[in-house]
Amino acid sequence: MLLIPAIDIKDGQCVRLRQGRMDDVTVFSDDPVAVAGQWFEAGARRLHLVDLDGAIRGEPVNTAIIREIAHSFPDMDVQVGGGIRDEDAVQAYLDADVTWVIIGTRAVSSPHFVNDVCVEFPGRIIVGLDARDGKVAIDGWSKMSNHSVDDMARRLEDDGVSAIVFTDISRDGMMQGFNVDSTVALARNVSVPVIASGGVSSIEDVKRLCEVAEEGIDGAIVGRALYEKTLDLAEAQRLADELTAR
Repeated sequence: MLLIPAIDIKDGQCVRLRQGRMDDVTVFSDDPVAVAGQWFEAGARRLHLVDLDGAIRGEPVNTAIIREIAHSFPDMDVQVGGGIRDEDAVQAYLDADVTWVIIGTRAVSSPHFVNDVCVEFPGRIIVGLDARDGKVAIDGWSKMSNHSVDDMARRLEDDGVSAIVFTDISRDGMMQGFNVDSTVALARNVSVPVIASGGVSSIEDVKRLCEVAEEGIDGAIVGRALYEKTLDLAEAQRLADELTAR
């Protein structure tokens, strides 16, 4: 079970949102590269970067910062999402040494796009499914689609995605624990790895994740809990390694 620190970037700063609301922002640092270094020193093996400005604008905005992070920590895998809606954006990030590119809104709005980029960039595409009440959200969580999470996940698996990041919007940034039932149900529905996101807030949540890891949940993205220090990354990763090695 891999714990993946999140760095959400808005206006060049490291921030966290509550339930994806752009009007509920907490700034944790004005130096996202330094924050990446902090998580690397704590033992992070992968980072989850989100270009929040890009998610709203529909095109990458904070690319220079993301490129600097990827170049500064070559021994740490980086996955990036936010505003990636064409092949050029995917190529630009991969050229900047990003390991995986996360497709969000375009995976829902353009059904053939994910298949096309999976063929063009095999093994490098992850899709983020952000959901509320079983339905997929798009456009930086500002709109709800009519697509069910399960149906969309099965289609994405057929398209050849490397993994699915599943976020329960109602839990994200709320420090209330992640949605175990929904995450496990999705993982059972597909054979590709699922990465849990939204709500992980304590060492107890990490234990619960490890208990269901064999269902196909390979990792968890952790945000506000790390920044508000209710979860210690090094301690949590050590525990996850121990529990999932048994």
